[in-house]
Amino acid sequence: MKIIVVTGGTKGIGRAIAEIFAKSGDCKIFICSRNEGDLANAKKELENLHPSTEVLTQVTDVSSKEDVLAFADFIHQNGNIVDVLVNNAGVFIPGEISNEEEGILELMINTNLYSAYHLTRALLPKMKERKSGHIFNICSIASKIAYPNGGSYSISKFALLGFSKVLREEMKAYNIRVSSVLPGATWSNSWKGAELPESRLMKANDIAIMVKAAYDLSDSAVMEDIILRPQLGDL
Repeated sequence: MKIIVVTGGTKGIGRAIAEIFAKSGDCKIFICSRNEGDLANAKKELENLHPSTEVLTQVTDVSSKEDVLAFADFIHQNGNIVDVLVNNAGVFIPGEISNEEEGILELMINTNLYSAYHLTRALLPKMKERKSGHIFNICSIASKIAYPNGGSYSISKFALLGFSKVLREEMKAYNIRVSSVLPGATWSNSWKGAELPESRLMKANDIAIMVKAAYDLSDSAVMEDIILRPQLGDL
């Protein structure tokens, strides 16, 4: 049985990734979110659709190191060793460095970078001992290009891409694959209320399909960077 971990797995890209792994069956999926109701709904829907998949949930504020480490302890119960870790949870608050509210940088660094750093470090020892696994860090096209009104979000996503690249080099000797996923505009809560045609943004499932395809490669190959953009270009 495969052990899959997806942070922020109740909505958007995280939910789509959890769902595509659930479809493959014979897996146990751990998801976290700040909202207990969202977790309960995700567990019920995923298990009803895919009876051979077990979904385990824990309320977690990923901006809190203590919460992240408690989630790692929850995963490790009963000797679980992670096969796939998807560091997906994140937050986007638009603004400019010169005028965004005080504390925005700290919030987005804690949520978008430190959550991945602390959870990965907590889960890695058992993965390294077994010498297998795949880590996906959900970065952003804003990890490569500074966009207007990107502010601290772009800073945090540049940092997450750097973390991912360093981790890739360090994990080669342990046969652990590391992939950076850099999606452009994708329908999610970040775009809630936007008056745009459906075709203008990518679907969350588009990202999930590519993550699963990268995972399904042979052990001798790794897709280091997955860059996806809307067909009509960035927004």
